[in-house]
Amino acid sequence: MTQLAEKQTAIRPERVRRKKFMGAQSLSPAAYYTIIICLTILSLACIVPLLLVIMTSFTDESSLTLHGYQFIPAKFSLYAYDYLMNDFDKIARGYGISAFVTIVGTAASLLLISLFAYPVSRPDFPYRNIFLFLVFFTMLFHGGLVPWYLIYVKAGLKNTMMALILPSLIVPFNLIIVRTFFANTIPHALVESAKIDGASEWRIYARIIMPLSLPVLATIGLFQTLIYWNDWYTSLIFISSEKLVNIQYLLYRVISDMNYLNSGFANQQAVDGVLKTLPAQTVRMAMAVVGIGPIVIVYPFIAKYFVRGLTVGAVKG
Repeated sequence: MTQLAEKQTAIRPERVRRKKFMGAQSLSPAAYYTIIICLTILSLACIVPLLLVIMTSFTDESSLTLHGYQFIPAKFSLYAYDYLMNDFDKIARGYGISAFVTIVGTAASLLLISLFAYPVSRPDFPYRNIFLFLVFFTMLFHGGLVPWYLIYVKAGLKNTMMALILPSLIVPFNLIIVRTFFANTIPHALVESAKIDGASEWRIYARIIMPLSLPVLATIGLFQTLIYWNDWYTSLIFISSEKLVNIQYLLYRVISDMNYLNSGFANQQAVDGVLKTLPAQTVRMAMAVVGIGPIVIVYPFIAKYFVRGLTVGAVKG
């Protein structure tokens, strides 16, 4: 009995090691570690540049010119952030505009995308293929910049918040993801049983479909948040009022001004005096840190829903 117990004790760790690598795809240890190494390299490829940007923003401008970009600055300095704080009112206003547009735009996008995706995911909806074709058509063809601009100006949307919200309100790719989730994840029999019990279409949508769709809604919410927060082009086209400039367009203007001062087209005598005290490189990095800060803070709280939404919404069955 003692020998048998010793053999079982020796075999048990081996079984534990085997189970560790026996997932849904029955990965071998070699494949498992290969995937881990590849994902680690990809993660570092994303994290390392971000760390370099952050550390560069805390580097003295003269030290950066002398030693180049370094992960550990030769001389720490907060002058780039002090320089930005001189325009604190503009930065705070830009943050407020970006936050308002992002929150309102993302909420409205989730509502409209889900309202559109739910009917076209139903097999008993008679015109769903026509509507899906129209959605897919807009992914391939666009009216162009001039008609887009003229329509918004004629509608009185220039220099308004709606000009920043409407262009990204419904993204066709995101709509297709939500429609795929509804069609492949939520059983049609569940909807039919709710209709038999007397539930209306609106009640089915609000009480059954939406609660079951939190993973994909979190995923699309993150996509829409990134679209609205990083959008500077819409402000460039439709916003001329200083009171409606968002943080990303403000960042774009700072970088453009820096490039202009360094291009040689400006008055060189005046420029030389400005550039001596201007943290040209470090202020760009500081603006980048200021611009991406809120997204980096929010993302960890919705990361689990983001992964679940991509997995469930993209796999049929």
